[in-house]
Amino acid sequence: MKRFLDERLEEILIVITMALMVLLIFYQVVSRYVFNDSMSWTEELARYIHIWQVWIAASFAVRKGKHIKVEMFKDLLPHVYRRIIDFIALALWFFVAVVLAYVGSDVILSLIEQGQVSPAMRVPMWWAYLAIPVGGLLMSIRLIQQFILLIKNPGQEYSSSEGEQL
Repeated sequence: MKRFLDERLEEILIVITMALMVLLIFYQVVSRYVFNDSMSWTEELARYIHIWQVWIAASFAVRKGKHIKVEMFKDLLPHVYRRIIDFIALALWFFVAVVLAYVGSDVILSLIEQGQVSPAMRVPMWWAYLAIPVGGLLMSIRLIQQFILLIKNPGQEYSSSEGEQL
């Protein structure tokens, strides 16, 4: 079960949220054009689900090694220097992910303190913004896994074009 969650967590969440978002938008379109009754909460909920999808997908892309990167300069270097550049890039990216999680947590605490709610659904806004620290945390975990792969597999490069499978 642990391995299944490690390999499939983001995929499962993305598929579930995508299906839910499609159903919400379909319901919105049918209620608007068939019943002449528009429900504003469906649009708002779909928007918040999409925000969560983006942050979860960022973690998924880290796991698959599919984030955009420019490797032309790195490919001109000997293998040992490529690994050093990969390590530095992972360290910088990890720093950014941790900062996102930390600053995102501060935003969450501020929103909880202010008691701000969404316009249509009247749910606490921190639920939507919680995606930022959760995404930063998930990316941090996946980046640690990439560090481990980089250290354990000295013959392989982290940033291959087909991506590493954990």
